[in-house]
Amino acid sequence: MEIKRADFVKSAVYSKDYPEKTKIELAFVGKSNVGKSSLINSLTNRRKLAKTSKTPGRTQLINFFLINNEFHFVDLPGYGFAKIAKVIKDTWGKIIEDYLTSERNKLVFVLLDIRRTLSEEDANLLRWLEHYDIDYKIIFTKTDKLSNNERFRQLKKIREKMEFSNEDVFFYSSVTREGRDKLLEFIESIK
Repeated sequence: MEIKRADFVKSAVYSKDYPEKTKIELAFVGKSNVGKSSLINSLTNRRKLAKTSKTPGRTQLINFFLINNEFHFVDLPGYGFAKIAKVIKDTWGKIIEDYLTSERNKLVFVLLDIRRTLSEEDANLLRWLEHYDIDYKIIFTKTDKLSNNERFRQLKKIREKMEFSNEDVFFYSSVTREGRDKLLEFIESIK
């Protein structure tokens, strides 16, 4: 699949403010600073389409991007560590939950930093998605940060906390673009 056009549509908090539905939406969720916005920029070949920051917690609203005038990429606020007041973090949780339980036709990409083992927050999200029968796929990000041997060892540690086969997940680097073609092929197959 080739992304020829990617446009920011709007930011929203409440479902009444979401843009008009498209056939499918691909939502990106994960801990703060896991690389959601960077992945969207990498997929679309646009360096500044989604705002990125080294500071966790910068994405505070749900951001909708129209891709090829067909479907949306949805950049959700991160969860977990962020130098933000607890009341704001709690609000983000509600914003994410409201979107994920909405009636919109969506596939959720759960982004996990391959350098980290599964956190309690990550595990809770995966259990929550399964409980509500929400379709999701896992993308391990920041793969450029590990050698092949380190990646093998890290995946072994991650498998102690969750089950998956390498064929069921994606590996991605926004820096080297590793995994980009495979992910775009998958998106093409479901849209």
